[in-house]
Amino acid sequence: MVSAKSGERKFVKEAGKDVDPKNDRDESEGTESSAEDSELLAVIERAKNGDESAYQQIVDKYKTQVASIAYKMVGDYEDAKDISQIVFVKTYQNLVNFDTTKKLSTWLYRITINASIDFIRKHKKHKHELLDNIFGELKEKKQDVEKVYQRSLIKWAIDDSMDALNPRQKAVFVLRDLEGLDIREVAQITDMPQATVRWYLHRARSKLRSELTKHHPELLKKMGIKHEV
Repeated sequence: MVSAKSGERKFVKEAGKDVDPKNDRDESEGTESSAEDSELLAVIERAKNGDESAYQQIVDKYKTQVASIAYKMVGDYEDAKDISQIVFVKTYQNLVNFDTTKKLSTWLYRITINASIDFIRKHKKHKHELLDNIFGELKEKKQDVEKVYQRSLIKWAIDDSMDALNPRQKAVFVLRDLEGLDIREVAQITDMPQATVRWYLHRARSKLRSELTKHHPELLKKMGIKHEV
């Protein structure tokens, strides 16, 4: 899984390119997900048998990733916290049925994506931190002001443009381009064929490129990316 910063930079660099969904492949796509390591499997088994400390280990291991995906889907930290709580309640309730021949992370991220989509559809809103808030927080950490501003501007522009995506487009974009998962794992998480994932990703990137061109052309110019007028 890649950081949000590197994911955003990767997308912005590719924003001016045409994207062919057939070409968005990974060398690992033809292989099955590797089994969980024995230590994690032991923790899962204890949790399935009612060991609450083992379940807490699972929460501690994945809570950051779950919150990250939820936030990128709904754009609000408080809402992401609520979604994370829902995810881990569902995980606790259904862990006994988890197939340990599968990856736990894939299962957890699927619950997170579904909970986020349910939230978006129920509340019909998609909020984002204001750029001033992001800038202010990073400035307090005494980081280079110009670099902070550029990163904040890129993040804000992408977040703002993501409102144009439907829930499935948003899900595959978050998982593939912001979280750095490969197409195979995105397909497993979203329970869609890989070809369908590539198509949604293609549509998401195209829409985001169009939104950035329309509303944030100065950003593309600053990044040295050509855009259509």
